[in-house]
Amino acid sequence: MSLNLKDYPFYKHSGVEWLGEIPAHWAVRRIRNVVDMRVSNVDKHTKEGELSVRLCNYVDVYKNDRITEHLSFMRATATEKEIERFRLEPGDVLITKDSESWNQIGIPALVEYTADDLICGYHLALLRPQKASLDGGYLHYALQSPAVAYQFHVAANGVIRYGLSLNAIKSVRLPIPPLPEQEAIVRYLGYVERRIRRYIDAKQKLVGLLEELKQATIYEAVTHGLDPDVPLKPSGVEWLGHIPAHWEVRKLRNILKKVTERNQPHLPLLSVVREKGVILRDITNQDENHNFIPDDLSNYKVVYPGQFVMNKMKAWQGSYGVSRHHGIVSPAYFIFCIRDIDEDYFHVAIRSKAYVPFFAQASDGVRIGQWDLSPKRMREIPFLVPSITEQAAIARYLDYVERRIRRYID
Repeated sequence: MSLNLKDYPFYKHSGVEWLGEIPAHWAVRRIRNVVDMRVSNVDKHTKEGELSVRLCNYVDVYKNDRITEHLSFMRATATEKEIERFRLEPGDVLITKDSESWNQIGIPALVEYTADDLICGYHLALLRPQKASLDGGYLHYALQSPAVAYQFHVAANGVIRYGLSLNAIKSVRLPIPPLPEQEAIVRYLGYVERRIRRYIDAKQKLVGLLEELKQATIYEAVTHGLDPDVPLKPSGVEWLGHIPAHWEVRKLRNILKKVTERNQPHLPLLSVVREKGVILRDITNQDENHNFIPDDLSNYKVVYPGQFVMNKMKAWQGSYGVSRHHGIVSPAYFIFCIRDIDEDYFHVAIRSKAYVPFFAQASDGVRIGQWDLSPKRMREIPFLVPSITEQAAIARYLDYVERRIRRYID
């Protein structure tokens, strides 16, 4: 996409090192001179005697470029004075003021929706442009530019948690064109943004179609093989339909042998994820998706390459796979040796849409995210077994298909 932007005839130095040169007729102003700034102290608590409000919170600003009526705002209470001071108006810009990371400071969102009970919440600063000199849309875009955002990052104080003082926000300097030019810039950037969003949406749709093609190809190969003219027979399972007449149907109890080995805490930690199967665990990034790692790992289970590893609490999602690594996993995982089946074929087949529904049926639980797999019912899951040479051929073909589709997606 060509931008076709022309140079201005004259430039001048902005006087700010990281802003560099700006058009000669532009000004550089501190935020305190062009906005009315208010730092909210309204938290998410409900207090007796106060009025019911909806809070626009940190997450609403951090995760959304614009504040619209479609967001789900938190309910809380505030005094009449707080409601009057922190009520949102279209054209306001909210920025994140406090965060656990310095690069999450100063993230802006443009307010496009207002209501009598919608106010700015804690950990945010409300910037209300002086309409005679600053357009809210322009301020929103300006705060996203690296030259301006860098000033917030430098000014953020803290070690474990970072924050911006009132004075630090007010001292940030902005390049200010004349108001008609600001409005023209906003229209232009809105146009560019919409075009780029359409490109992104189209690419994401294509990626989704390629993923569907991959899953459909895997399903067809592991339920019907590679020969479209092969004679078929009923599989005995409603959603699997007919299968090649020469294939066997075996229960998992005849394929998988449960094993348990412990006491090798020096081995690398492994994890099982739905998207990739068994992976090396990143112990440097302990976010909310990782369980606590104890100091003593002697009770963790040993995994060898070629073994089938399963997160029994998330088997219904497809969180299992054949390991390529030698390491250890949580004591809560199941580990199996695979008997008389090509390991690559078993990995791609068992993780396909043909088999995940079986594991969902074999799992129970009250909370949907924590369904526990029943080993007894898992043993009865049927598995389609081609000849060993056909298994290897299917595994090679699906590896080729996956690599081609991955190249397209990349």
